[in-house]
Amino acid sequence: MKVRLNKFLAECGVDSRRKVEEYILQGRVDVNNKTVTELGFNVDPEVDSVKFDGDVVKPERKIYIVLNKPKGFVTTVKDEKKRRTVIDLVNVKEKIFPVGRLDYNTTGVLILTNDGDFSHFLAHPNHRIPRVYRVVIDKPLEQKDKDLFLKGIYLEGKKGKFDEILFPRKNAFSVVSVTSTEGRNHFVKNMFGALRYNVKELDRVSYAGLTVEDLPPGKWRKLSHNEIQSIYQKYGKK
Repeated sequence: MKVRLNKFLAECGVDSRRKVEEYILQGRVDVNNKTVTELGFNVDPEVDSVKFDGDVVKPERKIYIVLNKPKGFVTTVKDEKKRRTVIDLVNVKEKIFPVGRLDYNTTGVLILTNDGDFSHFLAHPNHRIPRVYRVVIDKPLEQKDKDLFLKGIYLEGKKGKFDEILFPRKNAFSVVSVTSTEGRNHFVKNMFGALRYNVKELDRVSYAGLTVEDLPPGKWRKLSHNEIQSIYQKYGKK
């Protein structure tokens, strides 16, 4: 049975579906020894030979990992500047990729997988997957700004907002817990920056309900089938 090339590559763990589309357009994918740059191209996995950067692509066993990302690692599979990546922290034989991004010095919950459909599900804005962050800012958050964040402000022409704002420490208004369903790059830092707050520390404490309370920085664990199904059921895929 034929499937879309981008879907096949994502399911084989090459990368997320969005990144795979970039690779196709860059001419890095061959089907039956011919370069394909058409996003809508279909392949038959039982018949066609598919290669990415010259290596044959084959389906792999699905793997799902949650990592407590430490500072000083980039959230990519490879880094052209030769910096350490989150992949260096995870010792598995399967090729995996991170779901979304955390900045170089941002810490906390990061999901890695070779399941492109699962990655796509988590990233899709319609599913409103919650992310909870602990944020340390350079000055106390004022009530008027808290109200603005909850109401929504515009970043680069698009409205963004926090769904919930809490103060986990009594009378410490420069340590803030924010919940958001936004997946835009640098979203939390850009939101605070728009109202002239500087983010000094940023830690993602929860993503899709997953936490790393039992994992020291740099450590990881595999997610169970029940955990994956629970995420699908809770956020829209039955």
